[in-house]
Amino acid sequence: MTRRPPPRYELYHDERRPLTTMHANPSRRGLLVTAAMAALTACGRKAAAPASGSPPAGEPPGSLAWALAGPWRPAADRQQDQALHPLQTLQFFGLAPGMTVVEIWPGAGWWTQILAPYLAANKGKLYAATFETPNPDDPAAAPVVQAYRKMIADNRAVYGDVAFSSFGAHSGALAPDGTADLALFFNLDNWMAAGLAEKAFHNAFAALKSGGVLGVVQARADVGGGQDPLAANGHVQEDFVKQMAGEAGFKFDKKSEINANPNDRKEAKSLLPFAAPIEPDRMTLRFIKP
Repeated sequence: MTRRPPPRYELYHDERRPLTTMHANPSRRGLLVTAAMAALTACGRKAAAPASGSPPAGEPPGSLAWALAGPWRPAADRQQDQALHPLQTLQFFGLAPGMTVVEIWPGAGWWTQILAPYLAANKGKLYAATFETPNPDDPAAAPVVQAYRKMIADNRAVYGDVAFSSFGAHSGALAPDGTADLALFFNLDNWMAAGLAEKAFHNAFAALKSGGVLGVVQARADVGGGQDPLAANGHVQEDFVKQMAGEAGFKFDKKSEINANPNDRKEAKSLLPFAAPIEPDRMTLRFIKP
């Protein structure tokens, strides 16, 4: 595939918005990140409350269910679990105690607030590859990264010793080569818009051990016709994802319909924050590094 120079802005909802706007919320229905950060919020949701070391009632401490029910997760985030299926998704990808996991572009920390406590409680390790800063193409990235790092620093008792790296046009390794068990992609369409998709796959391949897993959750485009190389409406064809992964050296393992939604109109207007919410039809793909 031909690598394209990273554009400054992504065409989205017939508007031009900073790329960072699209990453703070996994549902991709963002408000302007500058307004969000002014109130220490991400896409309209409140920042996480100070973490508590007390295990949620009824959940075995250290279990994935315990991490999902944790009081450190904002109530608005927990409400999204019914649409994003984090328990089933992470189980499908094979998340297990003692793993080293790479999360790329964690944004405000929706997935981090699940992954970091679980890994910290189970002798695992999380590498958070945040937005590359300083970034003249997207100055709004810096406050997002600062707020994310502060969230981790203020709650080390729960989140543990998260390791930081970065991902962008000029970034280096996501984690030391050949050390990760699992790498997670939740922002592929945004990387396509920025000309970073191929780099993301190759960087993840380098970070993973032999036998390591790449997990991809991405809004799915209908089969047929050409793939928009910028994924302007946020949807990507499943075969296109498999092609990019294969070119980086990955072998497709299996897929799940955990996050499918046949009611997704697969148009940019279905993602507008002021329209009736429609969860995307998300593919959930698992790849293996041979």
